[in-house]
Amino acid sequence: MTEFDAEKFDEKYVHYFEELETAYSNAYQELHGQYDSEVLRGIDRQILSESEPVYEGDGTFSIRLPDDTAARAQSLPGDEATFDTVLSAFTDAIERELRRLFEFE
Repeated sequence: MTEFDAEKFDEKYVHYFEELETAYSNAYQELHGQYDSEVLRGIDRQILSESEPVYEGDGTFSIRLPDDTAARAQSLPGDEATFDTVLSAFTDAIERELRRLFEFE
């Protein structure tokens, strides 16, 4: 993998596009089979495709969700509790993958 540079993460899609794609894909694969596939796929396509990974410092990442996440969630199958559970697990998995790929773990 590419050596991580916090300053380059400001232009993450130029410097780390492959790593970001890998983190999102690995997180999806990790959760596949654990949660309803329609909910998982809907979150991936309608919410996380518009999310923004953020480097917080000290090897910590977060996922900034779109401002209209609640409105997007209404079109997904399942109830609010299911959505919240799957979204939380998905973002946690992405953050974990980013730490792993950039060798913070």
